Amino acid sequence: MLPMTVIDPIGRVVSPLTDRHAAPKQGREGAPEAWIEVRPEFREAARDLRAGNAVLVLTWLHEADRSVQVVRPRGDPDAALRGVFSTRSPDRPNPIGIHRVTILAVDDALRFKVRDLEAIDGTPIVDIKPVLDRRIER
Repeated sequence: MLPMTVIDPIGRVVSPLTDRHAAPKQGREGAPEAWIEVRPEFREAARDLRAGNAVLVLTWLHEADRSVQVVRPRGDPDAALRGVFSTRSPDRPNPIGIHRVTILAVDDALRFKVRDLEAIDGTPIVDIKPVLDRRIER
């Protein structure tokens, strides 16, 4: 058995999306603009994020069913069952979401208005990472 790891969220999603079943499957499929709120103790970690940046937001999909191991992709009843590790299903043993978003505005390095975030209101944010292009970042 692997040791238990505790993840301490760095912030949360503030979004008009409140029902996970009504939320788009992917951000580019109609997600409204939303906010990422970073906890004050992580201000320095977020200080270099700017409007126009593309970032990966890792979330904890807190309403997920962690017992699910196989799904029909996109909820399509005609689709063949697939193991969740080969899908983007939010229902999975460790429900970590990954969302590529673009920062539209920055409010005091603690709030970031973003587009293409399909996570629901109150979703805990685990981490934020830059999207790297082909050159090596130093």
